[in-house]
Amino acid sequence: MSMPCQLCHISNSFSLMPIKILSVVKPIIDEAVQKMLCSNIAPIGSMGIADLGCSPGPNTLLLISIIIDAIHATSCSSSSTEFRVFLNDLFSNDFNTIFMSLPAFYNQLKEEKGDGFGSFFISAVPGSFYGRLFPAKSLHFVHSSSSLHWLSQVPPGLDCQAAGKALNKGKIYISKTSPQCVLEAYSLQFHKDFLLFLKSRAEEIVGGGRMVLSLMGRSSSDPSTQESCYQWELLAHALMSMVSEVNT
Repeated sequence: MSMPCQLCHISNSFSLMPIKILSVVKPIIDEAVQKMLCSNIAPIGSMGIADLGCSPGPNTLLLISIIIDAIHATSCSSSSTEFRVFLNDLFSNDFNTIFMSLPAFYNQLKEEKGDGFGSFFISAVPGSFYGRLFPAKSLHFVHSSSSLHWLSQVPPGLDCQAAGKALNKGKIYISKTSPQCVLEAYSLQFHKDFLLFLKSRAEEIVGGGRMVLSLMGRSSSDPSTQESCYQWELLAHALMSMVSEVNT
C-alpha cells in the first residue's frame, strides 16, 4: 500500500519541526544546565540525563550534543563526571536506529571533547512517561520535546458510541464539529496525564535538578483553530484514506 500524499506531508513536517524547536530551546537548556551545575557545592560524580519521548532518528543525538556542549561550556563541570543518558519512548519505538548511529557519535564526541571529558553510558528505557520510569533521585536533567501533547489513552467515553452515535466521529482531535463534551474529555485527560507526569518526575529527579519541556501551543484559546488542527486534519484524512483502501 502506498503512503498517501497527506501522510508524506505530515511526516516531512514532523521531521523538521524538532530541529526548529531545539534551536529555540537551546538557550534555555544552556541556562538550566549552568544553574544546575553551579548550584552544587560538590562536583556531580554521576549525572543522570533523560530524554523522554525521544526521536527514533538523529534528532535525539543532536539533543544530547546540545546538552553535552552546555555542560562542557560550564566552568563548574568536572572532567571526571560520568554521564548516564537514558532515551525513553514507547515500546514500539525503533531504538536500533539510534544505537546504529552511536559509534560515529562517540567518535565525534571524542574528537571534539577529548578523552578527559568523562564517560558516557547511553541506554534505552522503553515505557510510558505517564508513570515511574527511573529509580528515585537518579536524574539530574530531564528533557522532553513535542511529546506531552500525546495523551496516555483515548479520553474515556470517546472510544465508544453513546446512544448509537459516535461522539467525535471521523476525528482524532478537537474540531469545529466536536461537541463541548469532547473538549472537556480531552482537557480532563490531559490534566490527569500531566499531573501524573510531574509527580513521577518529582520522585525521580534529585534536589536541584532541572527539567526542560517543550509543548505544542496556540495563540488562541479556541482549540479548534486551524493553527491547532491543520496537521491533525491532514493526518485524519490520510488515515481515513488508508482504511478505505483496506476495506475495498
